[in-house]
Amino acid sequence: MGNEQAKLSPEELRELEESTYFDKRELQKWFREFMKDCPSGSLSKDDFIRIYQQFFPQGNPSQFATHVFKVFDSNSDGCISFKEFIVALSVTSKGSLDEKLDWAFSLYDLDGDGFISSAEMLSIVTSIYEMVGNMLILPKDEDTPQKRVTKIFMQMDQDNDGRLTRQEFKEGSKMDPFIVQALSIDYDHSKIETKKS
Repeated sequence: MGNEQAKLSPEELRELEESTYFDKRELQKWFREFMKDCPSGSLSKDDFIRIYQQFFPQGNPSQFATHVFKVFDSNSDGCISFKEFIVALSVTSKGSLDEKLDWAFSLYDLDGDGFISSAEMLSIVTSIYEMVGNMLILPKDEDTPQKRVTKIFMQMDQDNDGRLTRQEFKEGSKMDPFIVQALSIDYDHSKIETKKS
């Protein structure tokens, strides 16, 4: 896929229409924008982090962007292709709440074992706190990542086994908008932005 590919083939378009919530026109528009920003046809982790840094200049989004990059990079080849990008964008911007929560679970489940440990949750929550810097004023029981994780586990860990199943995470997240808000990713006119809910 070099910069000479200015449009998607009919087969690629059909495949993406079937696997995303975007129509043909939207897919072609996203593809043009993606290729304008990423003429090589892929987005590197460093570029992905740099885009996040534009939107969180008061904080350090590097770690959070790295976690998100890992979920976008579904084939783990170290870069995000247009297909990987548009499939993830489709879920995070147009998916149902359940689809978004499944995607979020993949983000929090760092080792991919099907559970979220408190250490994994702490890693993600710490990266979110580092990213937003001092942009948020938090209640006393959430003013550190550890306090936040303790509170999350008290609310979500139904069987008190020290880890969250996908079901516990999804049910608990529906009661806790912080979890989903931090994950709504949008790509708009050459920039990946975090939506403010």
